[in-house]
Amino acid sequence: MSDTAVYIAGVGMTPFGDFRTNSLAQLARPAIEAALKDAGIESSELQVAYMGNAAGAVICGQTCIPGQVVLRSMGIGRIPVINIENACATSATALQQAYSLMSRGAYDIALVCGYEKLYHDDKLRTFSVFSGAIDVAAEEEIIDGLIARNRAIDHPLDTEGAGKTRSLFIDIYATWAREHMYRYGTTREQIAAVSAKNSKHGALNPLSQFKNTLSIDDVLSAKSIVDPLTLPMCAPIGDGAAALVLVSERVRKRLDSSRCIRVLDSALTSGWDVAEGETPIVEQAATEIYNTTGVDPQDLSCIELHDASAISEICYYEYLGLCGYGKGGELVESGATSLGGRIPVNTSGGLMRKGHPIGATGAAQLVELTMQLRGEAGDRQVQNARLALAENGGGYLGKDVAALVLTILSKD
Repeated sequence: MSDTAVYIAGVGMTPFGDFRTNSLAQLARPAIEAALKDAGIESSELQVAYMGNAAGAVICGQTCIPGQVVLRSMGIGRIPVINIENACATSATALQQAYSLMSRGAYDIALVCGYEKLYHDDKLRTFSVFSGAIDVAAEEEIIDGLIARNRAIDHPLDTEGAGKTRSLFIDIYATWAREHMYRYGTTREQIAAVSAKNSKHGALNPLSQFKNTLSIDDVLSAKSIVDPLTLPMCAPIGDGAAALVLVSERVRKRLDSSRCIRVLDSALTSGWDVAEGETPIVEQAATEIYNTTGVDPQDLSCIELHDASAISEICYYEYLGLCGYGKGGELVESGATSLGGRIPVNTSGGLMRKGHPIGATGAAQLVELTMQLRGEAGDRQVQNARLALAENGGGYLGKDVAALVLTILSKD
């Protein structure tokens, strides 16, 4: 946390969904234009742009300079353009990098944009994006490790099709679910309650990919992907974009300061080989950012977290200190993480309902939290929201996340 204040002055976002005929520029431009307009900043005032895209090289062949290509289509050039790819934490990393330099006085106005294409007529090309978010040289070792972990809890894992007809991450999440159920008695109904909750939140979000509401029974009776996970328990792919305009205190003074939301801190952590019994990476990172900002998890008004699967959300409740280990299922079952509850989580609908265009996800979380802290979230508004946290992780390394960004925002 720096003494030099940095604020989110403008946000913009497109709907998420299947826009496979759109170019990267066509996806990103509306979000960037909306963020600039929202901030009251002209594009000519931008001093730097952090452009986050993860899959463009694979899906449409745009390598090396995607950010420059997008911005050129809008008449923006000359300024430094930093292209960032960091798995599902791509645009959260873009925000963290922008914040880090701005908090040291390097820039007064910065653009952060996450934009993504994942839909393709060839599904294997889309699956290959996710397959590349692990150590590809160790894929066989990873699968063997998952099999061994499931065998240890007396549950065989059928890995046929893993990484081919489905993302290998589904098998990873299914293993997390089985282990949580085995250790703590978490039920399938509690896991399904996450999906049902997020469907109700997503139905209130006009930009969500899915707007239908689901009951727990609907989730449990849906198509099985890998036991115990059904389709609504897994985040879909998506195309779309989200953008933010960051400003310094000096620029904030000439804007509508009541709508500027302060970035208290944004911290990037990379995965390592977590030893057996060692504290999970997310929990370690959460402890550090709470200490840095002086924020207690009980002080948070709302949270956007990386619910790539329903069990992910339950685990992250525990890692972020919202409840004790093994209590995540009970927390969602109690209604505490629903709108109107003690600590609403994923008011946007989360990845499972809003959608998960990899490169855009982190920025989209911050768009939602900015709207919440401004009091502009409409039917999904959290009352008197003052502090918010975004948790955005991506990739898989060893037995844990490979890239992780935690960001805390404040209304004051």
